[in-house]
Amino acid sequence: MDNSLPPADELVLVDRELAQLEARRTQLLARRAWLVQVLYRPARAATPRWPVTPAAPAADSTPRSAQNVLLTLGGTLLTIAAVAFTLVSWGSMGIGGRAAVLCAVTGAALSAPVVLLRRGLVSTGESVAVLGLVLTVLDAYALHRVALSDTDGLGYAAVASAVLAGAWAAYGSALPRLRVPLPAGVVAAQLPLPLGVLAAGGGATAFAWAALVTAAADGAVVLWTRPLPVRITAGAGAALLGGWALLTGGWLSFSSPWSGAPLLLAGAAVCLYAAWRTPGWAAAVSVVAGLAVVAALGGLLRSAVPGDWAVPGYVLCGLVLASVWRAGVGARLPRGVRTGLTGAGAATVALGLLWALPPVAGGALGPLARTTEVWSGEHTGPGLVAYPATAALVLAVVAAALASVPRLWARCGALALVWALLTALPVAPGLPYAATLALQLLTTAAALWIAVRPAPLTRGLPRPGTTPAASPDARTTAARTTGPTNRPATAATGPSGVSATGPAEPPTSGPSAPGPSAPGPADRPASGPVGTPVADPSAPSAPGPAGQPASGPATSPASGPAGQSAGGSVPPPPSAPPRAPGAGFGAPGTGWMPPRPRPQASAAEPGTVLGWVAYAGGLVSAAGAVALALDVRGATFLALGAVLGLLTGVAVLGTGARRAVSACGAVLAAAGLVFAGAAAAGLEAHWTGLALLLVPAATAAVGATARPVALPVEITGAAVGLSALGLAASRPAFLALVLALGGVIAAATAVRPERRRFASWAAAGLFLLAAWVRLGAWGVTTPEAYTLPVTVPALVVGFLRRRRDPEASSWTAYGPGLAVTLLPSLGAAWTDPEWVRPLVLGVAALVVTLLGARFRLQALLLLGGTVLALDGLHELAPYVVQVVGALPRWLPPALAGLLLLAVGATYEQRLRDARRLRERLARMR
Repeated sequence: MDNSLPPADELVLVDRELAQLEARRTQLLARRAWLVQVLYRPARAATPRWPVTPAAPAADSTPRSAQNVLLTLGGTLLTIAAVAFTLVSWGSMGIGGRAAVLCAVTGAALSAPVVLLRRGLVSTGESVAVLGLVLTVLDAYALHRVALSDTDGLGYAAVASAVLAGAWAAYGSALPRLRVPLPAGVVAAQLPLPLGVLAAGGGATAFAWAALVTAAADGAVVLWTRPLPVRITAGAGAALLGGWALLTGGWLSFSSPWSGAPLLLAGAAVCLYAAWRTPGWAAAVSVVAGLAVVAALGGLLRSAVPGDWAVPGYVLCGLVLASVWRAGVGARLPRGVRTGLTGAGAATVALGLLWALPPVAGGALGPLARTTEVWSGEHTGPGLVAYPATAALVLAVVAAALASVPRLWARCGALALVWALLTALPVAPGLPYAATLALQLLTTAAALWIAVRPAPLTRGLPRPGTTPAASPDARTTAARTTGPTNRPATAATGPSGVSATGPAEPPTSGPSAPGPSAPGPADRPASGPVGTPVADPSAPSAPGPAGQPASGPATSPASGPAGQSAGGSVPPPPSAPPRAPGAGFGAPGTGWMPPRPRPQASAAEPGTVLGWVAYAGGLVSAAGAVALALDVRGATFLALGAVLGLLTGVAVLGTGARRAVSACGAVLAAAGLVFAGAAAAGLEAHWTGLALLLVPAATAAVGATARPVALPVEITGAAVGLSALGLAASRPAFLALVLALGGVIAAATAVRPERRRFASWAAAGLFLLAAWVRLGAWGVTTPEAYTLPVTVPALVVGFLRRRRDPEASSWTAYGPGLAVTLLPSLGAAWTDPEWVRPLVLGVAALVVTLLGARFRLQALLLLGGTVLALDGLHELAPYVVQVVGALPRWLPPALAGLLLLAVGATYEQRLRDARRLRERLARMR
């Protein structure tokens, strides 16, 4: 063997690799055992190997649950008896008897749990303790009725609740195994301050302050006590009383701001402190605090400014609160607190924007709600009057605030708000008609320009695939994740393909897992997301025995997801204990599984998103401007021309779907201009339809050069052509002319190879329809005299083509010739009262159908069969009507039901027959 290492060094290297392989084998065996246990556990459970003895039927209730039910019922009965005794039999005893009964029963009920707990009867002691607590309440009530009946009821209740709260808390602390006394003491502690305020004659403000102080005390209990029932009870009390106090403060911020603001600010301070101390509830509690601050400051501003400025004041407070996220102090606040405060500010701003939306809706949709005639010269306005002009200020301030945030969503929101501001400007101040229309057109132009060139708005935004500057939270999280050190690692392979490393610490199941390690520096192993080694380019390496590098002292292993060495994995030696199956997944050095990838943000290009936002606003403004311009004739032409020019510019300069949509919009604007011109010239509807053919003719010409948008432009032109047919339908002569001109346009389009197939059929159909309409307009009752001279040569040409090209479709060869005669003759037969035409047509259709079936020609079979069926239906229709009229009325529904039952019973067979028929027709030419 030719080696570059001395035999002694190579022996050490081989022994080390063998130890690593053995350790790795131990790890993989442990992993395999765990996987087998997970995969085959359900199968073993479903098919037991040994016979299982049938288990005894489960009892209806466990002994513990039955015991609890019995103890609860017993305690409840004793409580009812005690209440009945106090209310009914109390007056029949003297003072001494009463005192003796109170002391004896209460003392016995409170001392019995001590003995019961010593004997392990916890549930029994719990029930007796609850009875004792109820007896203390009855003692307080009895004491008031007998000895202190002259005192005020509310004041006595406040003092009694305070005494009972302290007594129950002391009792629960003395007997910590009892779960009820301490929460009961917390419940009693909710009453002293509110009842005391009511007893002193305090109003709503004083009561709210008492509730807030009590809620603060409950918060302290939640933060500084350990028993879970006590914390839950105190938390519920804090939420109830604190919520009442904040609601009262919110009501006072409208009626008496200087009384409600201190209450709201104090409540906000309590909530912020609680959010700071409870990370799990920080966001929710901080939202409440933020809303309280906004209500307090907004109420003070509302009392100092005119009524129209109240909502802007609240919006300003919301913006200030939302800026906590980006302010310098935000880096020192917990993330949950900042999230909650920002959410509260954002909610306030959103409500302000909802208040400012009516002028936007009036500016955008108001022109569509017309109350006057078109071109009447009158303008009634959008219908919103006396709306505060400060709505525009709200939109402007929020737009400026969003524009300062270097995020795509904020930039899109700012752009939308700027558009809303320009749309609402004519409504709030009540601008004149000319200024309103000019502003609408300018808004349209600006929005469409941004849709074409959105680059200036993307400055400062992170590009897709780039990482923005790390926030304080990201830096903190990264520091906590990576730790104080981050050591690079390099891996190398030995002569047998297994990792050969220098001195390194073997991977363990945890940061402090026991087990011997190889000599050398204690470098932690590194594992990449796909099991590849993480190498330090600056780390030196020494040559291996087979010419491969062996890692130096700066190396450390990296394990892959399947547990195999990825070019440098160093498993623990055989003496290391195997890792527990499933433990430490994704942790450094585990080697079982790569870390789960985090969801990544969408890779949308900022310019594309901003362009679509601006484009949507531009289209809405364009529609509003056109609708607004219909009040005045000159304004209509001005608006349509401006919109046509703007959309044409977007179609030329834009990209993607916006280009196609703009081209279609430009076609519609051109059609509007033609229609407006015809209306201004006083043309009748059929002349207007004839003039509208200019639009599809222009689109056909443009489609020959505008390749990216040719198809949508031509489809839109065809739709305009259909509207032209509708306008000319009142005059058959003009309809025939419009159809013929449409056929000419389609024939000219068929010159282009990519449109030849569809446009040629469309041209033929339009010419045919034009001929039929013209014959009908001339009053021709015998269309065969005009159609047969066309049909015979067409069929001859088709026959010759089929002889030259047997693969040619029968629809191409014979379809046009047959349709020219059969379809007009069918229409004439349906209106002919004589029997000769239907008979001749039926015979001809039958011959065509039989020829199609004989020579397997699809066009002949379908055309002939369809005409034959319709002709026969026309002849049989009168007799069918007579028969149906003579039948009982219940018989047709019954027959229809039988038919449906038969079809349902043989549904699969009918499907197979239909499928077979379709296949046979498809095989025909």
